[in-house]
Amino acid sequence: MSEFKLTTVEENEAATERLLETGAKVGADAWQFRVKNQTPHCKFGEQGICCRICSMGPCRITPKAPRGICGCDAHGIAGRNFLRFTAGGSATHSDHGREICHTLHTVSPDGNYKVKDPEKLIRIAKEWGVETEGKDVYALAHEMSELALLEYGKPFGVQRFLKRAPKHTQELWAAAGIEPRAIDREVSTAMHMTHMGCSSKPEALVKQALRCGLSDGWGGSMCGTEFSDVMFGTPKPIETEANLGVMVEENVNIIVHGHDPSLSEMICEYADDPEMIAYAKEMGAKGITVSGVCCTSNEVAMRRGIPMAGNFLQQENVVLTGACEAIVVDVQCIFPALGPLSKCFHTKFITTSEIAQMPDSDFVKFSAETAGENAKSIVKLACENFKNRKPELVHIPNLKKKATVGYSLEAIKKTLDTVTNSHVDETGTLMPLVDCLKSGVLRGAVAMVGCNNPRVRPDTAHIELMKKLIANDVILVLSGCSAQAAAKAGLMDKEAKNLCGAGLKRVCELADIPPVLHMGSCVDISRMMVLSSDLANDYGCNISQLPLVGCAPEWMSEKAVSIGNYVISTGIDTYLGVEPQISGSSQMEELLYDKVSDWVEASYTVEKDIDKLGDLMIERIEEKRTALGI
Repeated sequence: MSEFKLTTVEENEAATERLLETGAKVGADAWQFRVKNQTPHCKFGEQGICCRICSMGPCRITPKAPRGICGCDAHGIAGRNFLRFTAGGSATHSDHGREICHTLHTVSPDGNYKVKDPEKLIRIAKEWGVETEGKDVYALAHEMSELALLEYGKPFGVQRFLKRAPKHTQELWAAAGIEPRAIDREVSTAMHMTHMGCSSKPEALVKQALRCGLSDGWGGSMCGTEFSDVMFGTPKPIETEANLGVMVEENVNIIVHGHDPSLSEMICEYADDPEMIAYAKEMGAKGITVSGVCCTSNEVAMRRGIPMAGNFLQQENVVLTGACEAIVVDVQCIFPALGPLSKCFHTKFITTSEIAQMPDSDFVKFSAETAGENAKSIVKLACENFKNRKPELVHIPNLKKKATVGYSLEAIKKTLDTVTNSHVDETGTLMPLVDCLKSGVLRGAVAMVGCNNPRVRPDTAHIELMKKLIANDVILVLSGCSAQAAAKAGLMDKEAKNLCGAGLKRVCELADIPPVLHMGSCVDISRMMVLSSDLANDYGCNISQLPLVGCAPEWMSEKAVSIGNYVISTGIDTYLGVEPQISGSSQMEELLYDKVSDWVEASYTVEKDIDKLGDLMIERIEEKRTALGI
């Protein structure tokens, strides 16, 4: 058997350079060039000390001008900017969840969407105190949809899913006054607090940022994850492939990109339709290949085994192959540059959401009620576009790796239950993981998440940290673009166990798992919060005491800040490779890197040197082990 090898960052970069050569032939732009045009970045923005929330300014804080026109100082300005950043991310993820809840209201036995996991629906209903006995599953789905939508605007109380957290964690939230109420209320409150003439006290702004983040992770995102599982199926381990080589030159290539699985599920459904495959052959292709970019890709990969073409900073590359008939997008993380880029090729850039409308695109308004009709028209349009290819521009890099994906919390528990044959209950158990941690077979765990960012050599931080951690017997759970970085490199191939320390390698062999587990998309980081809660309960400790840390080495978006806030608020220390835009305020740095631990027992650590970042995580895991007496 040949020795297992990863795909290196250098190999990916060489493939990208070859694609950029194709782009140069047709005058195409790319993010690599735009980064140079934007460097150096605005230092006031980097430090978070530029304020433009009223038209008396904008105001910039300098030693000569330490206060804005209203009198707000650097600490208040940086705090307001940080809270607004969080609100943007929480609103975005939660609106995704809201769309899923609306889609749940359309399910029917003969409709576009059905209930694929009735057991999970019933389990959530019982958790929320809803009577299920003798009730039609579709009637129950509609009832749960309405209850979930009320979480967005409920006039009283806090989020229902908070009860999933250990009692200790719930008490911390209550004592700090950061229990999230209605999801929309926390976003609205954040915007109100940061209006001119309202809050400028960093402590108050940071507390609301934590609360707003929690409304995402334990509210909107959790709704998005749980009810997606109900409609599309709870993920189970499934084999797929990753990297640009998953595109097939002889086929119609459709790329799905964005975050909402409602669209991508239907595109996949119709791409498999014999009628559409026959139509593709009429157009001169051999078949239809659907592959994905970003979190939409994660959604269909973990449920259908659809291959992953790439992550955030590879979205232009799929068009640069010259073999992309259509790139079909929904919401979030979509480059407006895809419009003009697609016009340099034959590619159709198809937008589908009124929330994400862009120039130079073909707009097909997508809705749950017309989903089948919309998806069929899009697949048909892609097939018809095959004949418009320019063969001289076609080049698909010969890079792809095997990956096992789809480790939902339910799948992890059942996998562990299979190993031990303990059969604690029908949902499985986390006790084997607890035993491995207590015995030292595993040193700890890292939840690695987040985007790519040109400030960090793309994917390098993710891959190098993963290699370092698994070599030190630290298991990883991944989501979002971090997960796709691992898949492209080969770290989700089960043979990657050969890169692990002896303890983790043994666990991988016994459980038949890769050393890094794919838990889904960005909203599915909510799965990690429930995993950490269940693990703490089974271990008999608080979440903050577990040998577990979070990491976002290449984060870039508002959503990532919202995620970071709910991860530390859950009690998980979080390590960043890109600095938040707060460095202009010593008070904000002190709060986020230290003082918040007084409220939630966790905080942020920033280290731009990736090797040192890995050392700091391992050091923190060992500190937690020592404190537990392991």
